[in-house]
Amino acid sequence: MAQTTFDLDDIKRRMAGAVQSFKSDLASLRSGRASSNMLDPIQVEAYGARTPLSQLATVSVPEPRLLSVQVWDRSMVQAVDKAIRESDLGLNPQTEGQVLRIRIPELNEQRRKEMVKVAHKYAEDSKVSVRHVRRDGIDVIKKLEKDGHITKDDVTRHTDQVQKATDQHIAEIDQALAAKEKEILHV
Repeated sequence: MAQTTFDLDDIKRRMAGAVQSFKSDLASLRSGRASSNMLDPIQVEAYGARTPLSQLATVSVPEPRLLSVQVWDRSMVQAVDKAIRESDLGLNPQTEGQVLRIRIPELNEQRRKEMVKVAHKYAEDSKVSVRHVRRDGIDVIKKLEKDGHITKDDVTRHTDQVQKATDQHIAEIDQALAAKEKEILHV
């Protein structure tokens, strides 16, 4: 049986992964301006499987309030159109051959508040992920102490390092959330 070891770099890497996932979720949230990342979470029923939109089409932003979706396979245009309409983004594409044009409507006050709530939910989910990584790291430390591989001083030092990494990553999530909230609420 392999001996369990404490790896702070692995813990930080896993926490950074949770933060990165959160930032990509935030990028997909509408803020009133067109962004090619808005359509990233959309999955299209294509070729018998759920496929990310990015694997079926090119998304571009020709104007600040317009998205253009160039579908590569003509037979997939209707499926892409349906997936965009059924997403919770509130978008209504206009089909022109293999190109879907999506006007980004101005967000009203109620919709802005809903977007902020979604952003807060994403942030909380990411914080929970970071805390799970912290728990895993502390469990490893406790197991090493129980097995007699590290001293009480090492336990305290490693636990402090894990907590500092946790605090740092949660602060990063809070900063990204505050920036996105300001962007969404900006009229």
